[in-house]
Amino acid sequence: MNLAELNKVARAMVTPGKGILAADESSGTIKKRFDAISVECTEDNRRDYRELMFRTHEAMSKYISGVILYDETIWQKAKDGTPLVDVIKKAGSIPGIKVDEGTKPLPNCPGELITAGLDKLADRLVKYYEQGARFAKWRAVIDIAPGIPSYAAIHTNAHALARYAALCQAAQIVPIVEPEVLMDGDHDIDRCYEVTEFVLKETFQQLYYQKVSLEGIVLKPNMAVSGKKSAKKASVQEVAEKTVKLLKNCVPGAVPGIAFLSGGQSDEEATAHLDAMNKIGGLPWNLTFSYGRALQAAPQKAWSGKGENVASAQRAFLHRAHMNGLASMGQWKSDLEKKAA
Repeated sequence: MNLAELNKVARAMVTPGKGILAADESSGTIKKRFDAISVECTEDNRRDYRELMFRTHEAMSKYISGVILYDETIWQKAKDGTPLVDVIKKAGSIPGIKVDEGTKPLPNCPGELITAGLDKLADRLVKYYEQGARFAKWRAVIDIAPGIPSYAAIHTNAHALARYAALCQAAQIVPIVEPEVLMDGDHDIDRCYEVTEFVLKETFQQLYYQKVSLEGIVLKPNMAVSGKKSAKKASVQEVAEKTVKLLKNCVPGAVPGIAFLSGGQSDEEATAHLDAMNKIGGLPWNLTFSYGRALQAAPQKAWSGKGENVASAQRAFLHRAHMNGLASMGQWKSDLEKKAA
């Protein structure tokens, strides 16, 4: 393992002003997105949609540090025959790969899940590296509901994340460590904080046990937010202050950067929260974004599967990438959204 090289890639992934595009939706997830805009979910349509983002040169070169790809996409070629990983690299972005294989029920833990995909991961990582991937992503899912999460679920998922991270570093690939506490419930922000603190502390304990070098990872956590069904919605400032406090309590300064997931927040909410955290400042790590839906919802709607809409979809993608790039430096203002509209 060349830690200096891993650290260099990790730092590039969290470059101030840039963030990560999560374009790694599984075939099932992107079908739901396409159904919403009445587009048939074919391999060509999935390729065309992702290619339009990767070819938005201004967005990719100025605001996107890396792209998380799905297994199908990393092997695909653009319409003109250029491998999509080469399109991404030409724009100055780093190709990455989602390596987990989704979730399955965790035995003896009703309502809780474990992420699959560790079997044969070492072999897959070698092939992904040869194809151009320099970082990977593995998502663990922790739900909040009456009686859960259990310690068994938190420990098992943290252990799997750590094993994945160790395998990545052995293959000279930077692991994105993503323990996601879901915001689907009716819990308030304080319950989210409490569970996320437990999850992060257990995750870093397991990373230590697996001898993972923190200088060569990027953390992708949820923010401390109220559940979607909560009667009490936390303000932008409260989210920012509690999330920063949480991270300072849990994340060692050796970690180069933190790239948040949007986790079901609206486009502007995800941007506003990131911006407010960076305005607080004084942090040992760079704080940026690793958004999927919060970067893609607007371009998907603008595109709607029509070739004549590619330019407007690219403008929508550029706008969201630009807004989040500003937020990653604490320079976003809400009136910039109105100007674009």
